[in-house]
Amino acid sequence: MNLDEEHPESTLESMEKDMSTGSPIRLILFFTLPLLAGNIFQQFYSMVDTFVVGRFVGVDALAALGTTNAMSFLVLGFVGGLTAGFSVIISQRFGAGDPDGMRSATAMSIVTAFGLVVILTAISMASSMPLLRLLRTPENIIDDANVYISIIYAGIIATVYYNLFASVLRALGDSRSPLYFLLIASVLNIILDLVFVISFGLGCAGVGYATIISQGISALFCLLYIHKKYPQLHLSRKDWRIDKVMIARLLRIGIPSALQFSVCAIGVMIVQACINNLGSDVVAAYSVGCKIENLVAQPLVTLGMAMATYAGQNLGAGRLDRIRKGARQGTLLSIVFAIIGLLIILSCGKWLVGLFVEQGKPQVVADAKLYLRIASIFFIPLGLIFIFRNTCQGAGSGLIPLLSSLQELVFRALVAVTLAGPLGYLGICLASPIAWVAAAALLLVAYALQMKHLEKQGFQRKIQDATL
Repeated sequence: MNLDEEHPESTLESMEKDMSTGSPIRLILFFTLPLLAGNIFQQFYSMVDTFVVGRFVGVDALAALGTTNAMSFLVLGFVGGLTAGFSVIISQRFGAGDPDGMRSATAMSIVTAFGLVVILTAISMASSMPLLRLLRTPENIIDDANVYISIIYAGIIATVYYNLFASVLRALGDSRSPLYFLLIASVLNIILDLVFVISFGLGCAGVGYATIISQGISALFCLLYIHKKYPQLHLSRKDWRIDKVMIARLLRIGIPSALQFSVCAIGVMIVQACINNLGSDVVAAYSVGCKIENLVAQPLVTLGMAMATYAGQNLGAGRLDRIRKGARQGTLLSIVFAIIGLLIILSCGKWLVGLFVEQGKPQVVADAKLYLRIASIFFIPLGLIFIFRNTCQGAGSGLIPLLSSLQELVFRALVAVTLAGPLGYLGICLASPIAWVAAAALLLVAYALQMKHLEKQGFQRKIQDATL
């Protein structure tokens, strides 16, 4: 992004995909496919970490990584939600045919993200060990857990700017380019994992270093590609002038979007605290189950991401009818993907768990399989959460996704705390699925209310601040 170059003509011809025209289901599906491949490779960052540590270091090291999942989600989920919220404004400006607004939103996103990165990094690194103790992390794994999560927190800036630049590309309808960068970064992550852990013997610290280095390279590639491919996003000094109105708009969508992930993470942390009471083997089993669930559920996640871009562009174009149609067709796709995910877990679950757990740990394998079987039965409501949460966000609401996450937090915490005593591990396995059902029910109602709200505003074919 050149600071000195004059703006080219205000044309959007080189932008990758306008989703305000054409078949909604075709646009959503073909936008989702490369995005899905990219997300799967992004999962490899943590999957490969888990595999390498579980196979070459041991179950205790595997549990150390697993016990940090909720802490990582708390901060990195906030980051991901923030940048996704910022991209909503960019996609709306794209749909409205406003390249000046796109440049302003992009520049202010970069500036705002930097300020938040400084604060997040300082707070996260200072609180890592106290939080691990609050979560009652077993003493035999707490030091390794703290080393790993501290490295991840130190590299927040790489994660923030990769997510931001990838979100900018997706806001313009380009879901292919981030995939290419992730392919390169994933291969690098695998190589660095093996070198740092096996050759250098760095253990949990080694996989942490590999992850942040790979994320940083992904961010750099995205930035260079945007500069080369999209001259409409070459930023001049004019674009870097502080625009308080634009920053306020970004934060109005970005902060609730970020908080929804952090709120969910708090619920996950409560579940993690209950798991930690059951010992490091159960922590390892639950961690492996969650990793596999996250991988198999990626089609649902990416459909949601596609819906955010789709809804944002169509809001900018003033096409509420297309938002409704896209939500219906996206729901059908999510149901199909949920059923496929269930079949994968039922047929391949034992084999997938065996990839991460060393031989001689049959109870760890059995506990991981139990969680996977329970979670996969509830993939349909999980898919509905991603469809309607992201559609509401793309259509301008920051409040609805946040309320949905709060409801998820309450139900996940209540189920984990109340059922962990009488049912033990089984009760904890039910926490997330029951929370998914509750959140999906709220979102279906909230989405219908938001569409009526936009219609009552006398919505026209122009960008509006339709924030509930």
